[in-house]
Amino acid sequence: MGDNNTLGEQEPPQASRRLPVAVVPLLGLIAVIVGLIVAWKGKDEPTGWFAYAPLSNTVFPPSGGSFISQGTQLGLLLAVLGLLVLAFWAGLTIGRRRT
Repeated sequence: MGDNNTLGEQEPPQASRRLPVAVVPLLGLIAVIVGLIVAWKGKDEPTGWFAYAPLSNTVFPPSGGSFISQGTQLGLLLAVLGLLVLAFWAGLTIGRRRT
């Protein structure tokens, strides 16, 4: 009991509004793993080719203009975002320990 509190006026302890400690690195790790799987499976499409027909003097460039498929690009983007989440979490955790 406090100085100004009567029996029925005690405030309940506030629950922490932060995410549990293991959720953020777990989500980052899942994003990295899923991104690498998508990048690995997305490399089946042959891209990065061009054709030249010497008789018609025409060049046929690829439609996307990229040497890796869109599935691979998406997977690598997801893996990089997962690594950024893990790096942010690690920096935040190290910063909290020093203060």
